[in-house]
Amino acid sequence: MNKAYRQGQILKVIGRQQVHTQDELARELGKAGLLTTQVTLSRDIRELGLAKTGAGYQRIAGEGAVFGPDLATIAGEFLTDAKVAQNLLVLRTSPGNASSLASALDRESWPEVVGTLAGDDTVLVIAGDAEQAVALRERILGLA
Repeated sequence: MNKAYRQGQILKVIGRQQVHTQDELARELGKAGLLTTQVTLSRDIRELGLAKTGAGYQRIAGEGAVFGPDLATIAGEFLTDAKVAQNLLVLRTSPGNASSLASALDRESWPEVVGTLAGDDTVLVIAGDAEQAVALRERILGLA
């Protein structure tokens, strides 16, 4: 397991549920097969810019944090087409903007999005099934 993967899993856990302690976070990561020490977890929390709030650990914008524009802004500005092919959604953007759209979509952590892959002007969105791909298309077009 590499650091980037582990930190990505931490963000995924805190994005889907409230986690109030490092022990809770370690247990949730353990359920995903990631065993980590308290020292490593503390370092990851600091590097990710997480803060302990009343609602559990949260990512806060700070120095070095890169969040970018939200999905609605990016979709409205760059999305030019969206087509469904079975459980896949193909999103077209203006040249050079596919990565921004894919990144914004990934940050949303929508449960029906299994993953994204971006080229120069095309984003491939993988959904769980064909029905979810159709629903995703409508949801994304509703933002644009």
